Amino acid sequence: MPVEPILLVHGGAGNITDARCPGKFNGMKQALRVGIKHLIPSDGLSEGSALDAVEAAVAVMECDENFNAGYGSCLNLEGKAEVEASIMEGSELKAGCVTLLHDIMHPISVARCVMQNTKHTFLGGDAAQKFALEHGFEQLPEDSLITEDARLALQEFKERQARGLDTTFARTELDVKQDTGEQEPGTVGAVAIDCNGNIAAATSTGGITGKVSGRIGDTPLLGCGTYADNLQGGVSTTGHGETIMRFNLAQKIMAKIRYEGKTAQIATEEACKEMTERLTGTGGAITIDAHGRIGIHWTSHRMGWAYIKSGEIFYGIDHGKQFKEQL
Repeated sequence: MPVEPILLVHGGAGNITDARCPGKFNGMKQALRVGIKHLIPSDGLSEGSALDAVEAAVAVMECDENFNAGYGSCLNLEGKAEVEASIMEGSELKAGCVTLLHDIMHPISVARCVMQNTKHTFLGGDAAQKFALEHGFEQLPEDSLITEDARLALQEFKERQARGLDTTFARTELDVKQDTGEQEPGTVGAVAIDCNGNIAAATSTGGITGKVSGRIGDTPLLGCGTYADNLQGGVSTTGHGETIMRFNLAQKIMAKIRYEGKTAQIATEEACKEMTERLTGTGGAITIDAHGRIGIHWTSHRMGWAYIKSGEIFYGIDHGKQFKEQL
């Protein structure tokens, strides 16, 4: 049965300042405008692809310093940007995941390359870097992904650490700079359903400021940061990675849809709330279920989200507030 195509994205969750909102809105809307061309081709003849759409949407945000993915990624304790991503399609449950890449702009595309050009699902570290270069991805000059904001965030993290202040949740993709009121950019993700009912999900991040070298978050882990199954739906999450990993947030949402018959919205809301009640850490998720219903929820102060449906863009960042405009 034909389904109305939908593309849904997020741009990170947390105490996002008012000053950050315009950049996030513009970035997410641009991601939708690019991604929808793959989901609903303008020639009216070829069929759209949910997988192409989520990759394209995430790739746009990886180039945007308003987000913590690709250019603008958070820095580890050594001052380096180690990026990671995952992508999954729901028809055959194929997926690609990468972690600990450096100086490569589009880890989401490397993840898809892993999915389509190997017998494996997950590559990391030097092996993932070598794979990317062997498959034509550009090795950028060292530290090309680093922004001045990311450097300042790491400096502040180290200062807080030196003063003995709690950095458990400070300066993650969730949280604000306590001293200056500034906020670092957030993880990005996308979920789509095409006219044939195919569902795909993709997530990309630079992790958290001040992480130790080699730290891996929830983003490249299936069932945590990303999941897609045509029979149930697709999910991309954002938040405190250690919390989301321990709770398996994406899979918890899928289970509520499958075993409890919950809609995408109710499943997403319940799972996010249960995660924070159990583990304290906050986060959010975007979901599309097999019926084309949308779910958007977060337990942090704000989460940037946007989707396109029937030629209109809907977007928001605060609980209870939604904006709408024509494509």
